[in-house]
Amino acid sequence: MNRRPLLALSAAALLLSACTGTGGATQGADAKAPDDPSKVSGTITVLTVRTDLVQDGTMDRYAAEFNKTYPKVEVEFQALTNYEAEIKIRMNTENYGDVLLIPAVVEKDDYPKFFASLGTREERGKKYRFTDFTTVDGKVYGQSPVGVAPGFVYNKRVWREAGIREWPTTPAEFLAGLKAIKSRTGATPYYTNFAAQWPLTSWTYVNGSVSCDTDATTELAEGDPWAEGADLRVGDTLLHDIVAQGLAEKDPTTTNWEASKTRLAKGEIATQWLGTWAIVQFRDAARKAGTNPDDIGFMPFPAQVDGTFCAVVAPDYNQAVNIHSDHKEAARAWIDWFTDRSGYVEDNLAISPLQDAPLPEVLKPYETEGVKLIEVDDAQGAKVKQIDNESEIGIYKPDYRQDLVDLARGARKGSLDTFLDDLGERWTETRKNLGS
Repeated sequence: MNRRPLLALSAAALLLSACTGTGGATQGADAKAPDDPSKVSGTITVLTVRTDLVQDGTMDRYAAEFNKTYPKVEVEFQALTNYEAEIKIRMNTENYGDVLLIPAVVEKDDYPKFFASLGTREERGKKYRFTDFTTVDGKVYGQSPVGVAPGFVYNKRVWREAGIREWPTTPAEFLAGLKAIKSRTGATPYYTNFAAQWPLTSWTYVNGSVSCDTDATTELAEGDPWAEGADLRVGDTLLHDIVAQGLAEKDPTTTNWEASKTRLAKGEIATQWLGTWAIVQFRDAARKAGTNPDDIGFMPFPAQVDGTFCAVVAPDYNQAVNIHSDHKEAARAWIDWFTDRSGYVEDNLAISPLQDAPLPEVLKPYETEGVKLIEVDDAQGAKVKQIDNESEIGIYKPDYRQDLVDLARGARKGSLDTFLDDLGERWTETRKNLGS
């Protein structure tokens, strides 16, 4: 069975009660875009996961630029290190910031209980991508300032030193590449970031990329994610095999996320599975370490369909307005400005959520190699979260993949097939019980 911390279980139970509690009184509220910036006022608290940008003053600089348009709004930032765990607890009160990132634990159908609407899907879809991801009954409840695609952040110099100059096209080729790195260089071939926990959830986003299937989320809602050949089984099997074959760090419990950026930039680590959002952070680490930022590369998951790599493009965390905020207009102003005008997407070398924006320079190799970027239909996203929560598997949480890594390194008994088959059986049984 999947082990879950007591705190997570308790927080989840509290959140379920909150869904029928404080949110109901204001359900259906809107956060309207202001007509006159000079009349918008108030102090707003903006929650973020970017502890680095808060600590180095970058977020304050964004706020200073924002104040040139909205001089009467004061913006205060709160950076949460373990965002998902902390926000679950805070959302049992009405005090969860004015602007926050929509946490994975909140089921999509419950968005109107916690967040104010930003407008209709028809209206916002003309300008922005990814609106379906936060749409409930035709209204949009969140907006991501950046789009992301999953992939391996890797040190190109280390991979070249190991004799690998082309992206692996299969999991077997990828494992062979990591073995070459281990035997021919001094680098740790792969780094799990096990101790930080949240990076392990990135493995869920192989879904769709392996099969190049825009209906990948629907497949989760209607099928078994760990059936033979299914995307999650392929991804989880690769993670297991990396660890089981001694191609990751020796002791996953001692990993360090912040230190891993510098270590990969220096070539002490070769590869990590993350997302496009991480590229700029690793390149910044290279500059600080005095190494070449251009050594930081990004490659797709090692799978092809008809000779073509695929990568799913999706929103990063979506910003939303707390339905209980006393300053919804100011909060909406921040979200619109931060998405459209802050330069955050360019600063992070990210994929823009604006429909007419070009790809960032860092993804030019994807264009050169003909990687197909797809967007997955999220119409069944709410059902997937419901199945996930009811089954207590946690595909958007780190727990089961920590169990998977423990299994691979011999700290947990059992076989890979039994482990994955158990996940599939629990998922399928829950899905059937829910009538899906």
